Amino acid sequence: MIGLKYHVSLPVAAGALLVGIPYSISLVAQWLYGWPNKPGYKKYIEGLKPRRIYGLSRAVLEMLKYFQYGRLYFQWKSWYKNVNNDKHYVKGITFGRRGKELDLYHSPNMDQHKVVPVVVFIFGGAWGSGERSTYCLLAIQMAKELNASVVCPDYSTYPEGNVLNMIEDISDTLLWVREKGHLFKIDKDNIVLIGHSAGAHLCALTTLFLIDGAEELGIEAAKQEKMTSAIKGIVGLSGVYNILDHYQHERMRGVEYVSTMHKAMNGVQNFSYYSPTHAIKKLDEEKIKRVPPFGLLHGTNDIIVPEESSVKFSKLLTSLSVKSSLYLLPKMDHTEIVTDLMAPNRHFYHTLYGCIKQEYSKFIKTC
Repeated sequence: MIGLKYHVSLPVAAGALLVGIPYSISLVAQWLYGWPNKPGYKKYIEGLKPRRIYGLSRAVLEMLKYFQYGRLYFQWKSWYKNVNNDKHYVKGITFGRRGKELDLYHSPNMDQHKVVPVVVFIFGGAWGSGERSTYCLLAIQMAKELNASVVCPDYSTYPEGNVLNMIEDISDTLLWVREKGHLFKIDKDNIVLIGHSAGAHLCALTTLFLIDGAEELGIEAAKQEKMTSAIKGIVGLSGVYNILDHYQHERMRGVEYVSTMHKAMNGVQNFSYYSPTHAIKKLDEEKIKRVPPFGLLHGTNDIIVPEESSVKFSKLLTSLSVKSSLYLLPKMDHTEIVTDLMAPNRHFYHTLYGCIKQEYSKFIKTC
């Protein structure tokens, strides 16, 4: 027999590892999510720069850690489909101008003869993904921990809608609470908004647009004013509050062109307009007084949205005499700050709910 031996030299192996794999990963990512916004062949030159290739490859490889949430994924899928859990919530309530749907979760401790405050939870997903069913475990735990009803709506993520459509949907959620909440024992005058990542951005921006009486929302000014007065506080989990700052962070990571953020904002020219940091500076003194208090939570290990996002926003709120609290949570990353709200056996569950309960009690106490 003639034995054939194949020898791979060290330079070839190193080339495959350091060049072939990263370029393959980044080419697939850019082919799926978009090449740099450059004319003609320049988009390929920009897309193939080594710095971008390795930044994209690292970002894609970082996503592999999401496999650790596989068990949790099957848990929430199973719980949401189990008809025996229907007693805990009302699923698929239609609301708003686009016929979106929301789920309403009841606290097991709720007195059937009393109305209770309501938490509206807005999920994240880089303005381009997410659905309400994913957060069923979070919502039921939040209802238990806060002794409140929890509303979790879907909204028009990109490419179905842009950021204005998203805040219209969230405004419609609040309007539904105001007009239909009494049918579900909800206190329409005691609303707390909680959002994660892009959801935190949308909670803040929607509230500020309502305070400013924005015509773009398509809601009567009188209704906007009543909706604003009903919002007693906002909890932001790893939120984005300055879109330009976050775009610079995305550029540093090499993901700004595959990210849905600039597309959802309808381009770089709208970054300031859709930034809560800019929106709040536009308000006059009287409107500033109507801004509800904020509780900002951020993990110090967050590389998706750096903690500086919440730190800077907290300083701005303080400079404008808006009540705010800032919690920087050691060793917590961007995903854990939301997944660990889903079950008591999660590592940061009690730490997170301790912070949220503290803020929630302040908000409701001011009613």
